[in-house]
Amino acid sequence: MRYDSITQVIGNTPLVRIDPAVHGLRHIDLYAKLEMFNPFGSVKDRAAWNMVRPGLAAAKERDSQIVELSSGNTAKALSVLAGMHGLSFKSVTNRMRVPEIKELLLLLGAEIEELPGRSECLDPTDTEDPLTLFHRALSDPDSAYLHTDQYYNDRNTEAHALGTGPEIVKDLDGRVPDWFVACVGTAGSSTGVARALREQDSRVRVVGLVADKSDFIPGIRTIDEVHEVGLFDPATYDTMEQVTSDEAIDGMLTLARRCGILAGPTGGAAYFGTVRQLRAADEELTADGERRSAVFIVCDRIESYLSYVKQRRPELTGRPARKNSLLDVAEADVAAVTTVGVPEAREWISREQPLVIDLRGPSAYAALHIEHAINITDELFGELVRGGLPFSRTKPVLLACPVGDRSARYAALLTRMGHTDARSLDGGIIAWRDAGAPLVRD
Repeated sequence: MRYDSITQVIGNTPLVRIDPAVHGLRHIDLYAKLEMFNPFGSVKDRAAWNMVRPGLAAAKERDSQIVELSSGNTAKALSVLAGMHGLSFKSVTNRMRVPEIKELLLLLGAEIEELPGRSECLDPTDTEDPLTLFHRALSDPDSAYLHTDQYYNDRNTEAHALGTGPEIVKDLDGRVPDWFVACVGTAGSSTGVARALREQDSRVRVVGLVADKSDFIPGIRTIDEVHEVGLFDPATYDTMEQVTSDEAIDGMLTLARRCGILAGPTGGAAYFGTVRQLRAADEELTADGERRSAVFIVCDRIESYLSYVKQRRPELTGRPARKNSLLDVAEADVAAVTTVGVPEAREWISREQPLVIDLRGPSAYAALHIEHAINITDELFGELVRGGLPFSRTKPVLLACPVGDRSARYAALLTRMGHTDARSLDGGIIAWRDAGAPLVRD
């Protein structure tokens, strides 16, 4: 086919049936909507183009910069679209956690501004979060930027309500699938597709997949984070299920090795969560009944996540197997951790002088931190611990993160490794600040 612009290639992605011998469902036909076939490589191409298109003419006239709060595929698509129209693009984020994406953005000419913040998602009620303050400045009517605003822009949802959803029905010969399963990031694709499908048949069951608490899957929020997303509406989903990063990688391997679908971890999570969700329903169906169908979305491709996989499953690339990982910490281990409130922590620091480790990013640490604390970012600390205890097992240690969740898991891991006194600051740096305890600035 011939096209006059690459933007005309966005959408109309394939719908591929997964071989029942792979997923094992006897009475349900399972289909993958391959959004990885969009020209810039992901499901975000649709939303990026739909959000930026109305403002391009005015932006070119004013030579505005396109800006988005994004650390991944939305930023990648907008960076390409900006360059195509002679504009620059800035990605603003407080969590650029996939090295390949960051490097690709820089290669595409994007500017990256990394801010300190407490969550990757924007929380408009948190008036002191730098990300929230930046969002407010961008949203000002007199802003010089073209802000696509993926977390609140209805055109994000519209791209899927008018495109992805109707395409699924068309490719199923006019039938609406019985189940639609999608990972929840900005909630644009899941909300938009659900809306389109329910307009055709209100009986479709919509399953939203989120990352397991204290785990990280690129492009997917945890159940706490999704409630901070402006487009998220719990009423969209009949059920919400959690998926771990290990399960996402297992699903990714199945799609790649058994189906020839080179999906990234989000697609792997979607596949794994879909099959797990449908097993019980499949058991209740009979061979002489009408066959059912389910669709899940493959968001992007595997190549951008090799470092993510190597970090979590090094044996897959010929490296020694994973050890000393947060992924192996059970909830019972976390529950047994010694957590200390702010008054107790201050007294302990004064009396015992423990090593205080601040797990936040360098910008957040530089802005405000506990005096004499050392800054070892979450990811770097994880790398250090994988090699063994990075300090004497008898040295008292107080771990601190934004809200106390990651620090508790690391304290549990250190305890499992034989450390005699690893504690977590209850409520994290936010609790310390809210208690009026002293913080210093670099």
